[in-house]
Amino acid sequence: MPVKILMVCLGNICRSPLAEGILASKLPKNKFSVDSAGTGSWHIGRKPDERSIAVAQKHHLDISNQRGRQFSMNDFEAFDYIYVMDNSNYDDVILMTKNPEHREKVQLILNELFPNENVDVPDPYYGLPNGFEAVYQMLNDACDVIAKKLIEKHP
Repeated sequence: MPVKILMVCLGNICRSPLAEGILASKLPKNKFSVDSAGTGSWHIGRKPDERSIAVAQKHHLDISNQRGRQFSMNDFEAFDYIYVMDNSNYDDVILMTKNPEHREKVQLILNELFPNENVDVPDPYYGLPNGFEAVYQMLNDACDVIAKKLIEKHP
């Protein structure tokens, strides 16, 4: 049974699809499964933002086949680790938890780089043109740490 990791942002079209693609590229596919979801329902069934697809392609990753979905209560049982992109997403997901085991699965992704600082991955949707590249680099660095930890913990 593969270890299952879920990446969560607001709409599941910018940050979490990138995080999904980046982390999946760093882990053995026979031992790990990575998915993504959004706390909102606006983009269910849609592919990632073209700018996320483009920045992923620039770094030799193809995320164009991903489709948006909304985070659900079932995700607490289905996934071993849940990484959220910002404090607002964290609060939304934590509000849905029903027990301490669920709560323990939820972490801010950038706490992997900046422990206990609760730093947000900025939402690049309305940001500067280089925002998607900056987000890619942040997520890539965080996913390097996550992949190393997961591979060590689940050899």
